[in-house]
Amino acid sequence: MSAQLSQNLLLTVPLAPLAGSILAGLFGKTIGRRGAHLVTIIGVLIAFICSAMVLKAVAVDGAHYNATVYEWMTVGSLKMEVGFLIDGLTAMMMCVVTFVSLMVHIYTIGYMEEDPGYQRFFSYISLFTFSMLMLVMSNNFLQLFFGWEAVGLVSYLLIGFWYKKPTAIFANLKAFLVNRVGDFGFILGIGLLLAYAGSLNYTEVFAKSEELSKLTFPGQDWGLLTVACICLFIGAMGKSAQFPLHIWLPDSMEGPTPISALIHAATMVTAGIFMVTRMSPLFELSDAALNFVLVIGSITALFMGFLGIIQNDIKRVVAYSTLSQLGYMTVALGVSAYNVAVFHLMTHAFFKALLFLGAGSVIIGMHHDQDMRNMGGLRKYMPITWITSLIGSLALIGTPFFSGFYSKDSIIEAVAASHLPAAGFAQFAVVAGVFVTAFYSFRMYFLVFHGKEHFHHKPFPGEHDHHDDHGHAHTPHESPWVVTLPLVLLAIPSVIIGYFAIEPMLYGDFFKGVIFVNNEAHPAMEELAHEFHGPLAMGLHAFTSLPFLLALAGVVTAYVFYMVAPSIPATLARVLAPVVRVLENKYYMDWINENIIAAGARLIGRGLWKGGDVGLIDGLLVNGSARVVGWCAGALRVVQTGFLSWYALVMVLGVFGLMTWQLWPHLTTLLGR
Repeated sequence: MSAQLSQNLLLTVPLAPLAGSILAGLFGKTIGRRGAHLVTIIGVLIAFICSAMVLKAVAVDGAHYNATVYEWMTVGSLKMEVGFLIDGLTAMMMCVVTFVSLMVHIYTIGYMEEDPGYQRFFSYISLFTFSMLMLVMSNNFLQLFFGWEAVGLVSYLLIGFWYKKPTAIFANLKAFLVNRVGDFGFILGIGLLLAYAGSLNYTEVFAKSEELSKLTFPGQDWGLLTVACICLFIGAMGKSAQFPLHIWLPDSMEGPTPISALIHAATMVTAGIFMVTRMSPLFELSDAALNFVLVIGSITALFMGFLGIIQNDIKRVVAYSTLSQLGYMTVALGVSAYNVAVFHLMTHAFFKALLFLGAGSVIIGMHHDQDMRNMGGLRKYMPITWITSLIGSLALIGTPFFSGFYSKDSIIEAVAASHLPAAGFAQFAVVAGVFVTAFYSFRMYFLVFHGKEHFHHKPFPGEHDHHDDHGHAHTPHESPWVVTLPLVLLAIPSVIIGYFAIEPMLYGDFFKGVIFVNNEAHPAMEELAHEFHGPLAMGLHAFTSLPFLLALAGVVTAYVFYMVAPSIPATLARVLAPVVRVLENKYYMDWINENIIAAGARLIGRGLWKGGDVGLIDGLLVNGSARVVGWCAGALRVVQTGFLSWYALVMVLGVFGLMTWQLWPHLTTLLGR
């Protein structure tokens, strides 16, 4: 343990946003709107400054911290504790979470200006930040699970923030239920590890990982560790929205835009990627689990990108882009390139928050119309939003020297170097995904900022019910400074952070002792290190590489389709009508969930209710036993009349009967003679 990291400094990081959340939530009416945003922003700012100090101590001074802060309870030998594990991975995550959250908090002042739930919103987003910080800083599975469930709960509150809107209530319930499915797997995985390792502490469980890898699952010949890792990853599939548990994420767009940025960029969806990286000592010992991770990630990376192509709602395009990029991160985890996965997580957090907040700025400018078909030519009305959105899009498609390029190309190279059976399919998915990403990103960019204006300065349709439409003629306008400042501050790391961070994070000692890779079995990172000759050489070499040419082709195709000859996509849509129908129905996943899985569950429930509860338990056991008692009572009632003469007669008959029964053997003997 290092003297440089004091426990008080670490406690300040999650507790400052929590304090802000409590003040804004419980005393919102007293402190007012201005007070609510001040206390929460100050809380998150303090957390960010402390996180930056922690990152400096870890990266520069080699500090490390792993200790219990509070012992909640002890059951036999099992200790349930709150504790912090601070190393390179945690420090990086703390900075990303607090910085993006700070930008979102500032941006919210402008975005939620007219909303009656202003204080409540600030309270929720601050609580969200606290939950995510507890998750990433934990040194044990109990606290990890607490943070895991807390981000799930707060996302439910935020997606359904406009609770009078039926679609928002449907979306938040969907998010909550789908995450319960993933969390069921997650808690089973934690339970398995607890049962066999006898501890909830990371370091104690990791110390026994070799022993666990030799055990088999009871009653089967499956490896115990494989089952545990797959269960943990099912939890990640729910939180990080991997196929087929991805269905909640696009619907989470029903919440206000700032929360879309926070869920999609820094919190919640990155939790699964972080968790698998933290569990690298376990996953490394199971090739079956890694193959499973790789296949799921590949499907998500490619097929969710296709859905982004046909969306017309500006926020949904960015949402499907998030799904696809999370697929890329998961692919990196599958090929044991854990540091590449968290490197992409970090770069993606900045440019995806930028794209979401840029989309929100456009929505403000368009007076809450989100349909890209009603936009066009916004470049001259919203110059700051235009240039920052262009930077975000260039980073997303992996333009050389932008931050997204370094992380995305590293994933593609890592997959190419992998020897896992599923790597072939994964390589096709991530390479094809480059063209798809470039196409849908620049389709959005061109439709919104270039070309013909489609709004004609008339009142806009699609005005939300919580905003009043006065029917005035509207012209798009640049957003206020509280909206554009976060865009500029997020655009800077979107350009430069990849260049400066790739060497220490991928090939340096930043993650030393944090991420464990079995280089003999999974050589992807070793091969990448041999080919790496610095960020400048990597950027220059990229101009001749296949991913760059595919990205360029995607941009050119989008330009031709939507700027030069808009008749081409319309014709293609007619020709490929069945394919478009499948995409518009999102591969029928919602239909399958509603009509097969949910309907099947209801059918089983109804069967158990009618047959089991009503028929067997109520009908046979409860009411049946009552009927038997009633029948017996009815029979006895005939005998019990209440007349003394009747009782005397019965007694005489009884005595006569008894005497006959006693004397019967003697009578038969006498008669026999």
